[in-house]
Parts: sequence; structure tokens; C-alpha cells
Amino acid sequence: MRLDDLRESSNIEDRRGEGGGGGFGYGRPVIWGGGGLGLVFVVVAMLLGVNPADILGGDGTTDQVDRPAASAPAGPRADDSLLHFSAKIVGSTEDIWTKIFAARGQTYRPPIFVPYTDETETACGEGQSAMGPFYCPRDQKVYVDLGFYRELKDRFGAGGDFAQAYVIAHEIGHHVQNLLGQMDQDSFGPTTGANGASVRTELQADCYAGVWANQANKTQHILEAGDVEEGLTAANAIGDDTLQRETRGRVAPDTFTHGTSAQRVRWFKRGLEQGAIEACDTFHAASL
Repeated sequence: MRLDDLRESSNIEDRRGEGGGGGFGYGRPVIWGGGGLGLVFVVVAMLLGVNPADILGGDGTTDQVDRPAASAPAGPRADDSLLHFSAKIVGSTEDIWTKIFAARGQTYRPPIFVPYTDETETACGEGQSAMGPFYCPRDQKVYVDLGFYRELKDRFGAGGDFAQAYVIAHEIGHHVQNLLGQMDQDSFGPTTGANGASVRTELQADCYAGVWANQANKTQHILEAGDVEEGLTAANAIGDDTLQRETRGRVAPDTFTHGTSAQRVRWFKRGLEQGAIEACDTFHAASL
């Protein structure tokens, strides 16, 4: 990827190591409230065979826990380069989605990006690295243990900077859904299953990741040879069918929450090729 034209976001809450902000020079982030959700719903971006309700406890509706201010460890860290990279991708999503929303007569309010180590408190309960990257709509924050990037390469065979950018853009896609009121989709039938609301939500976030990549490349010239292939490899590696076959030895479509590998690739490509929100209406699509 070409990162020369990308700025680093200031909406970063660094919780690595001892956690709790500071240490990276961003200062205290602005926390956006509200969001328009009628329910508290944790979206886990990368399905690792973990039920988020099992990790967060019950239905994931635990109250926000006030965290005492703490300082991140002084001095450089081994993952500082990943944090700077992530901050640039987040900054790009802010620029792109601000323009897209403005063209629709709307205001984009960026989420807070929270890098952490091992576990952290969220407004949706305890976040753990085993969950993979996730978005919590209750506090409008994206949580990523930066060690996931290594797992993305080593476990899923999806290395490369654009694969990492796809992960971030997918989570930001959930924030876009939140702002647009697209996450409360109870009227679309069962939550889980091959055609359930959860799958449609995740595929739409994949499509929105593609929309970001399309628009960012037009204005910020981010793509280099091989980048798109990295993104497609990542999307293919984390389909429900691929993960279930790997972890369980069989595929159970009635338990799908994120969509098959083919579906994730298809919707990411759709957003990448068309570059428009309107291309991503998975909830009214006759076929996923």
C-alpha cells in the first residue's frame, strides 16, 4: 500500500500494555455518544469459533466500567509500527466516510480506535483478544489487539498491509452501519443462519470496506500491485464455511454468522468495484 498521502487519526485510545490512553502522543480522544441503536449488540469481525455472548457474559449488555487513567509503558514498543499504520488507515476512513456522508447531506462522526493487549473493558463487556477485532456500538469504538495481524498472516495465510487494512475497514464498516441505523435488523428473520441478519450485517460491512478502498484509491492513491489480492485472500480465509471446516471438520450453515468465503469475497469486491453505499444493500438482496 501507498501510505504517503494518509494522515494519522487522532481518534486513538492506546490501551496497549498497561492500557488506558497516553503513550502514543494522541492525547485524550473525543468519545461520541448515542448511535441510534435500540439494542446492545456486539459485532465480532473475525469469527474465531467464539460466541461473543460467552465471552462478554449473558447477552453482552454489561454496563460501561469506568477505567482509571493509566499510562502506557514509556519508550518504543515492538508493535509501534503497526499502531502508526493502523492510525493512518483509520485516518483515511475518516476522510473518505466524511466525504461520502457529506454527499448524502449527513455528518460522519468517527469512531475511536482502541489498540489493546490481551483484554480490555468495553461498554459491551470484557473484550478479549480471542474474539478478534470487534466493534462495540454502545461506546462506538473499534477494538483491536494488534497481535491479530500476526495471526491473520500465520493462521489464515492472509499477510500483507492491505489485508490488515481490510480488517480495520470492515470494523469501521460496522460503525457506518451504526450511524445509518442499519444494525437493528430484527425484521429480517433469525439472527444466525445462512440467510440470517448477522450474515447480512457482516457482508454489508465487507462491502463497506470495499467502498472505502475504492474511494481511498481514487483520492489518496493507496493501492499497489497485489494489494487487492491480499484483501481478497483475507476475505476468503475468514468465511464461516472455511473456519468451521478448519476447526470442526464440518460445515453447519444454520450456525453461520459472517457468511461463506465466497460471499465475503463477492461483497468486498462489489464495494471495491462500485464504490457506493447503494451497492451494499445486503438486507434486500435476493441472493447473497
